[in-house]
Amino acid sequence: MTTEVSENLSGRRDVGQLWQSWRQQRGERKRNNPLGYLFIAPAMILYLVFNIWPIVRGFLMAFTDYRFLYPKTRWDFNGVANFSEMATDDKVWETFGVAIKYTLMVVPLTLVLALLMAVLISKVRHGAGFYRWVVYLPSILPVAVSFLMFREMYGDKFGFLNTNLRNWGVEHPPNWLGDVATALPAIAAAHIWIIVGFPTLLFLIGIYNISSEVYEAASLDGANGWQQLRWITLPLLKPTLALIVVLLLGVLGTTDAMLLLTGGGPQDSTRTIGLHLYQIAFQLGDLRLGYAAAISLVLGLASALIAAAIFRWSRE
Repeated sequence: MTTEVSENLSGRRDVGQLWQSWRQQRGERKRNNPLGYLFIAPAMILYLVFNIWPIVRGFLMAFTDYRFLYPKTRWDFNGVANFSEMATDDKVWETFGVAIKYTLMVVPLTLVLALLMAVLISKVRHGAGFYRWVVYLPSILPVAVSFLMFREMYGDKFGFLNTNLRNWGVEHPPNWLGDVATALPAIAAAHIWIIVGFPTLLFLIGIYNISSEVYEAASLDGANGWQQLRWITLPLLKPTLALIVVLLLGVLGTTDAMLLLTGGGPQDSTRTIGLHLYQIAFQLGDLRLGYAAAISLVLGLASALIAAAIFRWSRE
């Protein structure tokens, strides 16, 4: 009897091993099924055509004297001539300085406002979803519509701001977009209003992921709200902060804001490096796409180096 039971058990183990082996082989055949590549082919083709190829083409173009108005000489290789010209081009360095100044206006203020709103919304017990929606709403509006709205608000004669300032007794309100002193800060304020919603949501996600037990333990130890923010929230949000700063680095190459609001004026005070290379490529002279691609490549490398330094700081 005992022998028969052991034989039955061993037979069942053999069948189970065969069944498991067959399932593994079947799974490997599924993973190696070439039809799977057919399903992802459309997405891969679109990604290669509209993401990878423009990057490769722009990199190659940076080493040529590509001029759109001269088809025969578009791909004439000129080595590092574009980069040598860039090093001695005063206009490039001037516009790069304007871009740095604009970035220093937008990024810190965006971080402070986003963090402040995220902390306040995280304290709301009922109706927090409404506040999240309100904060994020400007981010989903078309960028052109938002900037054109601000252009009307900043109007010198009939703009919303100056009309109210005159009603309040200000005889000579500022020409927001026509004055060198106010043009860049005015554009920065509009830009912050448009983009602040997204980093706010990222900060909120980071705050919600912090265990409430940590705050409870800190409060039991006598920590007030500011101390909890300083010693708990901010250190634990360091990876989120690094991610947000890297995402905001795109402000360094801003083009659309200046293009829609001032065109680079007055007196080139809002002419950033992004707008400068755009005008070189599509508006000025021979439409020097090769030189503009070289400027764009250097700008991209500078952003990549800053992003790498930020990520290294976040890991320390």
